[in-house]
Amino acid sequence: MNSLPDDVARIDGDTPTMRLLALLEVIAARSEVFSLQTLVEETGVPKPTLHRMLQQLESAGMLQREGDGRHYSTGVRLRRLAEQLLLNDTRHGARHAVLRQLVAEVGESCNITALSGSEVLYLDRVETPAPLRFYLHPGSRVPVHCSASGKLFLAQMSPAQCRRLLANVPLEAYTPHTLTDFEKLEAELEQVKAQGYALDQEEFLPGLRCIAVLVGTSGRSNMGVAIQAPSMRMDNAKALHYLPALQRAAAALAAIESPQPGEARESA
Repeated sequence: MNSLPDDVARIDGDTPTMRLLALLEVIAARSEVFSLQTLVEETGVPKPTLHRMLQQLESAGMLQREGDGRHYSTGVRLRRLAEQLLLNDTRHGARHAVLRQLVAEVGESCNITALSGSEVLYLDRVETPAPLRFYLHPGSRVPVHCSASGKLFLAQMSPAQCRRLLANVPLEAYTPHTLTDFEKLEAELEQVKAQGYALDQEEFLPGLRCIAVLVGTSGRSNMGVAIQAPSMRMDNAKALHYLPALQRAAAALAAIESPQPGEARESA
């Protein structure tokens, strides 16, 4: 049997269900909307077969059709599945211990986040014991354009990808400091990309500052870790003073997320 070229994604499986799951793996690795023809070229699956598979996934809510009728993106059901996996991951206890240690070190509230659609989802959070604090529980969502973690996720995207993500999300002004002009936001994202961390300078909530870094340094990451504090306790200089502790926590979280011995899939 002829082997597929190295750059062709394999849609393997002993049953139709397993092949649908393999196709979802290919789709989940994509960072932008896609068309039927794009997937045909990427997978080598015959067009009629792939069209039928996409129809099945769309009817199940795993995919959704874009406004032009030709392109697809992840559906609500698939995004919710991904969120629940992150929120209820068996490594939650280990991640939570890292957060507790970070809070003990810096004395401020800390959280772990992920990008969910056009919002930032709080996967976990540990509050500071200080009496003055902002309460945000796991499962909370904040806007992507005016949060430190959100800027980190946006900075990984190309300008075109970023514009597509924000096309249907108005850059709402939550405070006088919110960036509502895409060109200014784009310039800040370039700075975030260069410096490796992001700041929220009272852009989402008045009186709240935040500093965040990504978890993992190789390739794209969909996990961030952040420190939040009232601006009266944490100015920008204090936030940068906490940066080494934040980076150590990110490295510890990256080690937790890395495949452990016996977890990596054996090569065929």
